Amino acid sequence: MAKTRPGKRDLESYTIRGTNKVVRVGDSVLMRSSENEKAPYVARVETIEADVKGNVKVRVRWYYRPEESMGGRRQFHGIKELFLSDHYDVQSAHTIEDKCIVHTFKNYTKLEDVGPEDYFCRFEYKAATGGFTPDRVAVYCKCEMPYNPDDLMVQYHPACLNMTIEQAKQLDSFMCFECSSLDTKRPHNKGSGSALANGKAGHKRQKR
Repeated sequence: MAKTRPGKRDLESYTIRGTNKVVRVGDSVLMRSSENEKAPYVARVETIEADVKGNVKVRVRWYYRPEESMGGRRQFHGIKELFLSDHYDVQSAHTIEDKCIVHTFKNYTKLEDVGPEDYFCRFEYKAATGGFTPDRVAVYCKCEMPYNPDDLMVQYHPACLNMTIEQAKQLDSFMCFECSSLDTKRPHNKGSGSALANGKAGHKRQKR
């Protein structure tokens, strides 16, 4: 049952205007940008509230795209990657265009088909400082970059490397001969992963 407060009441759901799609607290949604040519914003619905006139507002927690962050988009960022920010806003529910799904990174990499409604998130982002949680991630390949699920990562057959299955099972990790040769020619990273750097300031949403 919806809660009641003087002049306002909390709603359990909201039906997107012109559709039969129902939005509930905790759902991820696409919200219309004030600039028509821009892609819609992505947000997570925290509360849904109506006033005495029936106007519905949603309190949302914004997802940022990499290019909206201080560090900008980097090579390892996926096309559908988002950062869950600490930036909250109250917006008109009429600006909700559609629902979407923001997967965990692990679940996203298991999808057989990625649809237009599918996104993923592996970092939380502090909008004021440009900081990330976690601030370091595992790196792969000789390029020493975090995994981008849009890029092909190749695994090898032991036989193709003149290695038996038994020998392969005894390895904690594997690096091909070419990468091993390159690795001896450069200093090793002291950290266990790639640090996420900051740069220029990003964009801010406008209240609607």
